[in-house]
This record gives sequence, structure tokens and C-alpha cells, in this order.
Amino acid sequence: MTSHHPFDTPPRLTKAAVTQTVQPPFAAELFATLSVHSQYVLHGNVRDDHLVADVLDDGSRRSRALGLEELLWEGLRRAGYKCLLRYDQVSGFTVVHSDDGLDMNTLLQRNTRRLPGRSEENDGGQVARVFESFARGWVGERPGPPQDNPRYEDYQQPVRAALLVDYASRIPTQVNQLSDDERTFFLRCLKIAEEARPFPRPKTGRALFNPVIWLADGERDLPAWLVTSSVRVRSIGVPLPDLGQRRRMAGLLAAQAGVPGTATELDVGPLLKGAEREEPTPEDVERFARAASGLTLRGMRESMRLARARRLSFAEMDQAVRVYELGVSRNPWTGGAVADSIRDGETYIGRRVRGQEKAVTQTLDVLKRAALGLSGAQASSASVHRPRGVLFFAGPTGTGKTELAKAVATTLFGSEDACLRFDMSEFSAPHSADRLVGAPPGYVGYEAGGELTRAVREDPFRVVLFDEIDKADTGVMDKFLQVLEDGRLTDGQGVTTYFSECVLIFTSNLGVHGPSGPGGRPLSAPAGAERLPETPEERARFEEQILENVRHHFTHGMKRPELLNRFGGNIVVFQYIDETTAYEIFEGQLQNIAAHMERQSGLRLEVLPEARKVLADECTRDRHNGGRGIGMKLETHLINPLARTVFALGVDLTPGTVVTVSRVTVRPDGGVDLAVDARPGERPAARQPAW
Repeated sequence: MTSHHPFDTPPRLTKAAVTQTVQPPFAAELFATLSVHSQYVLHGNVRDDHLVADVLDDGSRRSRALGLEELLWEGLRRAGYKCLLRYDQVSGFTVVHSDDGLDMNTLLQRNTRRLPGRSEENDGGQVARVFESFARGWVGERPGPPQDNPRYEDYQQPVRAALLVDYASRIPTQVNQLSDDERTFFLRCLKIAEEARPFPRPKTGRALFNPVIWLADGERDLPAWLVTSSVRVRSIGVPLPDLGQRRRMAGLLAAQAGVPGTATELDVGPLLKGAEREEPTPEDVERFARAASGLTLRGMRESMRLARARRLSFAEMDQAVRVYELGVSRNPWTGGAVADSIRDGETYIGRRVRGQEKAVTQTLDVLKRAALGLSGAQASSASVHRPRGVLFFAGPTGTGKTELAKAVATTLFGSEDACLRFDMSEFSAPHSADRLVGAPPGYVGYEAGGELTRAVREDPFRVVLFDEIDKADTGVMDKFLQVLEDGRLTDGQGVTTYFSECVLIFTSNLGVHGPSGPGGRPLSAPAGAERLPETPEERARFEEQILENVRHHFTHGMKRPELLNRFGGNIVVFQYIDETTAYEIFEGQLQNIAAHMERQSGLRLEVLPEARKVLADECTRDRHNGGRGIGMKLETHLINPLARTVFALGVDLTPGTVVTVSRVTVRPDGGVDLAVDARPGERPAARQPAW
């Protein structure tokens, strides 16, 4: 595995002559069309470094990293241009590069001075006037010798120049609602593009325009009619670096690892005091290049600066990239902390989620795989940003799916608060995906950003629970496809959120009532739906039926088979709770009621065996709704009549009073009567304030 282009050589190891320079495609496109376009809109990755490859006379290649200004100037100078200017709204016009002693600063000062009779001209009008003079090459405007001087004609020739309009996205306040001054400014720029004429080059005779090059974050940041109304204006995208470019940049940075001195050619910071020169291996370079997926080349350079500041070797650059992306140095996934939590939490999870031994085992397998960093390890080019773990919980309601997600969050990160829950029934409307990732520019809620992306950026180490995923709009599902594949989302403000440290859990009761159609409703109910599966064979058939119905829903109902493929073998089926588990859940919920009653009102609840048996039989008779159904029955058969009876007893109940339920009677009309006694108990000791 090579660390860079097979013919690349480190820039310091050869003195061979350069026979050709290979430019990035976007720059080559610009240089090749200077004879037909007078203005360009470069949009996208315009703040990055860019790689050029010098082909040497010995057949090898030498890569160099250049900023955009340096890259453009290098190509423009070869094409015969004499100066490169830059304009932005803060610094105004500045000279970036100038050849042949051109006094461009004096020319600009004369050009930007307010003219008599035009004192009310706004700044946009003055800037446009400079653009007009620039497009003409300042013919007749340059200060020079008198007409009888032999050099007079030289000063009447056009100045061959290029102009960068930096931060062009910030010029219009709102691109869809231009002010009168802004509309006039851009209209003058469009008129300049149409009326500009190319100038022939003395040596080649090739006629080239003086190009205005707008540098924008996005293609739509400038008025659409400016970009599309004239054939003289060309829009060119500047992409993020691909894996090959990242490999070449990683190779350049590897050549700088451990170079003595306070600065290097790539400005990656000083050599660590007392450190020896490093010798990175091709594997180190490859690992760095893959870890930097989604980063700019400048981001790779900054990651190396960060690594030096944190005393990380080049072999640990993947860790430096993770810190650079997430903005946090604490990583519970490393150092064995999460692995220890999983070992300690196995018993805790099994005790909290009852009757789902197979589901708990499958979930723990995914967590152990995540702790070892093996998620997606079978893929030859798996994205380093993919989530640590992905789980899809399918099965009947009330069987512990949400409870298991909360238990996973507690096990991994120490608190249920680390479980970020989204009820997907709230995201069933079209465009509801905007709530997750933020609205596009110009729409309501743009400034607030997305609920999901903002929360994950604040704390990237968490469990993200998407409850009842089948109720979400298809636009939301498409966002999930991007997260599962690339592990990142870019919100409406252009900020990228990484999910590489998250565990994503999706829950649904898809397939429980049969295969679903396009609307998510069952097409047909399975035979024997009233009888719950009890034997191991019946439970195995039920699991296979659920899996088949889930596959049917994603493939035929949603027409998103690719989303199903991203879940792979991580679909965990929950079974209906059995009779023993139902009684355990009943006992646990009854204890919760007693503890809550004592905590809130100081009353101690006792349910005698006869009453307890009646309650248990009533609450566990129908297990279709699982633990949630047991809770609903307890509410109607115990909590409501108990509250009514306690209120009837009046003010005689003081903290410490024992409330005993000795009998439960269910009337034919469904009402419930309780036999309740109250006797004074030991008054609890006064509680000390928590503070």
C-alpha cells in the first residue's frame, strides 16, 4: 500500500528540473477557458490548500500544497498575467502579486478616489467602477511619462491582471431579497462581464480576458441571474479532497514529521523538545488519510499541529483527527473504560430488561464490537465516521425496547441522560427533517440549527434513540441513510456533525401484526394472532416472521431496501413476555408505586397476598401490550381507586401512616373496589435538606 502517488518524491530529495505542472481539475478548467469567460464563480472548498504535481525530467513527480491564491497566481503568471488583485468588504482592494515593477497600489488609489460630481456614489458603485476599469485593463488611466517619451506607448497598453473577489457570499445581505444598492451593484457586474473584451498576449497572440474571480461558499450565495444570465460567467465547483489527495497530503506531512526547527514548509508547528526524528510507515500514512475522510487538506495540516501540541506521534494521527473533528479530548471509547462498563453492566441490563435474554445478548454483542472498534471492520473501505454501533429493535409494544436503549446509555456513559430520544411520530410531516438538521437559508428556524445535529455536537458520546421509526417521513429516512453510510450530517448552516462516537438505536413494532403496505398499515394479520407464541419453536417462527415483515416494509412499503441493508444483521427482535416475566414486571411496578407513594406523601403502602393475587391475575391476563399493558391495568385497578379511597379518609393520614389494601373486588361493569385500612405508623425522621 503506497502512501502517495507511485511516482511522487518528497520535495526536498530531488533537484531535477520541472517539465510540467499538473493542476487540480477546477484550476485547469479555469486556466483553459480564460479566452471565453470574463468572470468566474469558484464555490465550495475555496479556503483549503490544494495539491499540484510537478512532473520532473527524470519521470518522477513532486507534490506541493498551495493556498488558493498561490495556486491561481502560479497558473495565471504562466498565462502571461502581470498582477493579481484581491477585493473584500473589509480590506478593500489590495495587491496580492505584481510583476515588472507595476505600481498597482498607486493605480488603485487613483482609481478608488471619489470623482468630482459623484460625491454621493455609494461604496458598491465605487467598487463596480473599479471593476469596469480593471476589465478594460486601465487603458489610458495609468500614470506614466509624457506623450513624447519613448515609453509612452507602453503605458497605454492594457494591464494584464486578475481580480479575486473574496468572501463573495457575504456581499448580499439576503441573496433572495437584494436591496436596491445590491441589485444595482450585481447588475453592473453582469454588464461588465458582457462588455469586457479580451486582450491579445504579445508572445502567443492568444486573447485573454482580465478575469473577475468570485470566491463563494456556495453556488447559490450569489444572485442566480448573475451566474446564469451570461455565457461570459462560468461557475466552477471546488470539491473536498478525495482519498488520493489525502494520501498525497499525508505523505507530505509525514515527510515533515520530526523536522528540526521552529517551522516547516507546511507550517505544522515546531519539533517537540527532545524528540527524535520520526520515520512514519506507509501504514501510518494510509491510516491518517482514511481517518481524515471529510476533512480539508488544511484540516489535515491543523490536525498535525494539534498532534504536536498534544505530543502525539505521527502513528497516532487518527486520534488527533478525531479530537480535531469532535472538539473534545475525552474519549470514553478508548482506554478500556467502556469495555469495563460493559462487563459490569451485563447483569444490570439483564435485570432491568426482563424476559428478553436473546435480545439482550445480541445488543451486548454489538456493544462489545463497538468497544473494540470492530464495527464495519469487514469492509475494505469502511468509513471511519460511521457510528460506533447501530441497532434496530423490532417487536411488540411494551416488551422493553425503549427500556433497553436507556439501559445501554447508562451502561456506556453512566447516565440515562446520555440517551437522546426522538419520538419519530413528531417527524411524520414533509420537511420535518429540517427539525433534525436545520432549515435551509432563508427559511424559518435557520438560525436555530437542527435539534439532532446541535445535540450531538454538544456531546458526541451518547446513545441516540429514534423511537417508532416507521412513523417518520421518507425525507427523514433519507437523512438516516446518510448517517448510517457516512456517519455525518451537514446542517442548513453548513456545519458538519460527526456521529462516529454515537450508538444509534431505532425502535419499531413493524411486522408484529403482519406485513405492512405503503402506508405502514398491515396488509394482513398473521394466523393465530390472538395466541401468543410460547414454545421455543413458536418463538423462533415469530422472530422469523417479524424479520420477514420488516424486510417487506423497507423493500416494498417504503421502497428503501438500501436502508435495510445498512442495518444488516443488527435487527434485534423482542418477543412477547411470558407469564413468569409478566409476574416479575408486575411485582416491580407494584414496588415502584409503593416507593413513589412514600416518597411523595410519606404514606406506606402494603398489599396483602389475597389482594396482590387478584391484582396480578387481572394485570397479567392479557400480555399483548407487555409491561406497558401491566402498568395501565395497575393504574385502573389500584392507583385510581387507591387515590379515591385515600382522599375519602381525609386529613387523619399523617406521614408514616400505613395504608393496607386487604381486598380487591372487580365489579361486572369493570369498576374496582378496594378494602383499605389505615393505621398510624412510625413517623419518619425529619429529612435533612439536600444542600
